[in-house]
Amino acid sequence: MTHRPTVPLSHCLLSLLALMGATGTMEAQQVDRTRPPQLGPAPRFRIPTAATARLPNGLELIVVEQHDVPVVDINLIVRAGSVHDPRELPGLATFTAGMLDEGAGTRSALAIAEEVAFLGAQFSTSASYEFAQVSLHVPRRQLPAALDLMADVVLRPTFPDSEISRQRELRRAALLQLRDQPTQQSPIVFGAIVFGTEHPYGRPLQGTEEAVAALSRDRVERFYRSYYRPNNARLLIVGDITMEEARRLIGQRFGPWERGEISPPPVATPPRHGNRTLYLVDKPGAAQSVFRLGNVGVPRSTPDYYAIQVMNTILGGSFTSRLNQNLRETHGYTYGAGSLFAMRRLAGPFQATASVVTAKSDSALVEFMRELRRIRDELVPADELDKAKQYLVLGFPSEFETTAGTAQQFLDLVINDLPLDWYQTYLDRITAVSAEDVRRVARSYIDVDNLVITVVGDRQQIEAGLRAVGEGPIVLRDFWGRPVP
Repeated sequence: MTHRPTVPLSHCLLSLLALMGATGTMEAQQVDRTRPPQLGPAPRFRIPTAATARLPNGLELIVVEQHDVPVVDINLIVRAGSVHDPRELPGLATFTAGMLDEGAGTRSALAIAEEVAFLGAQFSTSASYEFAQVSLHVPRRQLPAALDLMADVVLRPTFPDSEISRQRELRRAALLQLRDQPTQQSPIVFGAIVFGTEHPYGRPLQGTEEAVAALSRDRVERFYRSYYRPNNARLLIVGDITMEEARRLIGQRFGPWERGEISPPPVATPPRHGNRTLYLVDKPGAAQSVFRLGNVGVPRSTPDYYAIQVMNTILGGSFTSRLNQNLRETHGYTYGAGSLFAMRRLAGPFQATASVVTAKSDSALVEFMRELRRIRDELVPADELDKAKQYLVLGFPSEFETTAGTAQQFLDLVINDLPLDWYQTYLDRITAVSAEDVRRVARSYIDVDNLVITVVGDRQQIEAGLRAVGEGPIVLRDFWGRPVP
């Protein structure tokens, strides 16, 4: 056993007094915990810059150099999202993206997973509404081998019948599980009602039970050949690499990728909604009611982006936002409430959300509507406005702390076709937002008179109370958003 010398208590007290200062007192150094600390000035921060190049086949390279750590993040973005799904086959885009790494080149799905682990890399394939994404995070020394694997997955997927069948069954099981998950049902029914099933944003990303049964190798291959083309893609590379190195490494592997004609997605317009309506999805025995209130919002390219960010931070975009302080801290109806503008290439949804204890569903709706009206009708106090802007400004540098974080920020620009120097003016534009700007965008984009309100919960326990609140008629729907007889 190691014996450590004992430090006399008197020495500890002398050290404490020295730290406080010779003339200081314990009382003078006490912290007033009734007031939050004053925020300091925003730190000086140099925003990373991007360089671009284009291969002869049309593949655009975007390189953001960060040489602090010997790692590289590579994200291939292909315009092959669910906006291209056939109306009768929702889920095809996400299924195709998920199949890319289930066999490619000479490798099986298991061999791909083993090689990713051997390289110390992280690798994934996925798709969302607008795009499909193949992502690689790898130590620099393993980059050539990892790019060989990535090129196989993107250019030479095999789509084995056995993996098609297995993944189809996994997806079918996941959709069946939705019936017991109100929080997962809520965004599906909300999207279907707000956007309608004619609009791609109104159809579920993972498809329906009927659509899953129709997924086949032929449909997957046709979708892949139609949209996975270099002239329909952009490659973002962030980390310990130069543009010269990137052009050489990528050109060797992706140069043979053949161009193709790309069909644009169909034009779609969300339906016009009438007066504010509550759409109730019955979930007998549910301990909570899952609320989602909103309407069609704005595209990511909106010039009101900065004012909306400040406004939504105040309303529901942070822990100290009005919705969370009201429904969670003041009333205890929920573990958390918030709001979000899901900005996409087209106008995505605005939505305010919370999972509320069943017995307080009617009271929660009252408070939701109170906060949505207040942000529209009253000017935000100066101190609350300043706190929201400081929250965004002081948190901004942390988004670029890692190569993965930097990649995520530039992906937002790439996906939405925004200028790659967009962040250079971000801080100044956030700081310039006024209280009148906040009220203006709230009035413009939160349509309380024509609000869609979806509630997934126990109808027998909550319907009468919701009806008594008087915020609109109640219509029954299933969790796909379809009318219930």
